[in-house]
Amino acid sequence: MIKAGIIGATGYAGSELVSLLLKHPDVEIVFLGSSSQQGVVFSDIYPRYRSLCDLVLSESDIVKAAEVCDVVFLALPHGLASSFVTSEILKKVKVIDLGADFRLKDVSVYESWYKVSHNGRAVINQAVYGLCEIHRSEIAKTNLVANPGCYTTCSILSLYPLMKEHLADPSSLIIDALSGVSGAGRSAKVANLFCEVDESVKAYGVASHRHTPEIEQELSLAAGMDVVLTFTPHLVPMNRGILATCYAKLLEGVDEKAVKDAYAKYYGKEPFIRLCPSLSETRNVAGTNFVDISLRIDERTGRVIVVTAIDNLVKGAAGQAVQNMNIMFGLDEKEGLI
Repeated sequence: MIKAGIIGATGYAGSELVSLLLKHPDVEIVFLGSSSQQGVVFSDIYPRYRSLCDLVLSESDIVKAAEVCDVVFLALPHGLASSFVTSEILKKVKVIDLGADFRLKDVSVYESWYKVSHNGRAVINQAVYGLCEIHRSEIAKTNLVANPGCYTTCSILSLYPLMKEHLADPSSLIIDALSGVSGAGRSAKVANLFCEVDESVKAYGVASHRHTPEIEQELSLAAGMDVVLTFTPHLVPMNRGILATCYAKLLEGVDEKAVKDAYAKYYGKEPFIRLCPSLSETRNVAGTNFVDISLRIDERTGRVIVVTAIDNLVKGAAGQAVQNMNIMFGLDEKEGLI
């Protein structure tokens, strides 16, 4: 059995990890850490886990976790994981970081967008960006995975085949993405109160959202050139889910068949990507690790429109982390997820 620990277990992503790992036939949860609720029984915070997970929460100490775990999941706010993860830790245990600290390869870009110092420079080159469908072979060889965020997972997978096959103009990319409120985390914020969110949709982080460089980094690697794009996130009054509507100008001579062939080439055999004839909807992926992608060609404007749906807490966080764990330990990638 793989002995697993979660630091940051009481947040939404941490709780979702507990749910998935409890059902995983090859995993035993042996450590749950919290920075604010140590000494509390996990199932007292989330009563649905009574008799399923009654572990007492420990302090958020990765050194102690590494002594008893084979893999540690970090579900922490940005700026913390880079201080926790060291070369010594990575010699003892595999780490999957659900935060942003190891996603960007250029530390100066990270510090510019997140406005904090990065304390993990000694290990950042060991980190692999954990988008399984793109970096599977590298994930299998590393002890440190940077689990992508929810917006980025949805957006990158939406546009990756277009960039990889050079079918669309890299300067034309626009992403409009909508997220459920759980994407903002469990901490109390006035803007996320029911009366503030209900019966309203709003854009935020316009021209400044921190996931923008992450999307640009991965699509630039795919295109073999710098990609600069427009990304606008929106908050919608639902608990969970991401819907990204992505636009790109097709290059001269690229038709619908070429576009569909590219998506079939990269995703046709992927266990968690479904290429859908009908337009993707969040309700069809809720509670699952699936990515539903649908395509439409606008002949009038010469653009392709890609509509993609994921569950932000599963494929956008905990499910993808479990998928990464399965790859790192040589297990069936679908184990515990289907």
